[in-house]
Amino acid sequence: MVPLERLTHVGLGVSHLERSLRFYRDLLGFRPVHELEVEGEPADTLLRLRAVKLRAVYLARDGVTLELLHFASPPAPPPHSRTMREPGLTHLSFRVADLDATLAALRAAGERVLDETLIRVAASGAAACFVTDPDGQLIELVQSRPGASPPR
Repeated sequence: MVPLERLTHVGLGVSHLERSLRFYRDLLGFRPVHELEVEGEPADTLLRLRAVKLRAVYLARDGVTLELLHFASPPAPPPHSRTMREPGLTHLSFRVADLDATLAALRAAGERVLDETLIRVAASGAAACFVTDPDGQLIELVQSRPGASPPR
């Protein structure tokens, strides 16, 4: 086994930092823990890019740190809609107590709810639905039946 100590964070590129902060901080309840601005070397070498200029904001929730990365330079490639079967990060998942109330709050905030993904398991009271962050990153919301152990 490789001698890793611990997972430090998950990095997520964003096209508009303030808009993403409103989503993750103000709507999903992540709290800011650190911020930095990086330009040129050694970031160019580490990130395998040239003329790097970026701002990173670290947000934490439930023991997970999310690093939002906004690149002023170099410009990002055109966005594309990712499917669940593409290699790489597919989605973030959150347990919710009341899926309907959570979806209503996200809709009221102007966020995109993928209504076509909504499922309900009547026998158990479980339900799930996907929403997207401002850049289209899939976010899964799962309501487990009362008293059920959450998926890990």
